[in-house]
Amino acid sequence: MQSAAEAYSNTAKVAVEPRQLEATLLLKAASQLQSLQDNWGPANAELDTALLYNRRLWTVFLTSVTGEESSLPLEIRNNIASLGAFILKHTLEVQAEPAPEKLEALININREIAAGLQNAA
Repeated sequence: MQSAAEAYSNTAKVAVEPRQLEATLLLKAASQLQSLQDNWGPANAELDTALLYNRRLWTVFLTSVTGEESSLPLEIRNNIASLGAFILKHTLEVQAEPAPEKLEALININREIAAGLQNAA
């Protein structure tokens, strides 16, 4: 599985609006997590891969949003930073004690942010 940064870079080569690209990547991460939740089984090796993809994706978002070159208003930057911090922390909690219901928050956040990006595009 390719990393989130690679996926972002590869997809960016296609003529796609940045918000649509971000929404697509978030939905991909949500879909991976949803599939794992729906087909939960013991010692699911794909869980770590999906969580790593989601974590890398959010790390890329956090880096771009909180950087000095970001043109987003400070309030939005702070909100996304807080949300990203929650996602990174929650991901560690899921890895420490895996349970299918713990994926729900990650899935919902990714889908909601993607929907917002698609509506704004």
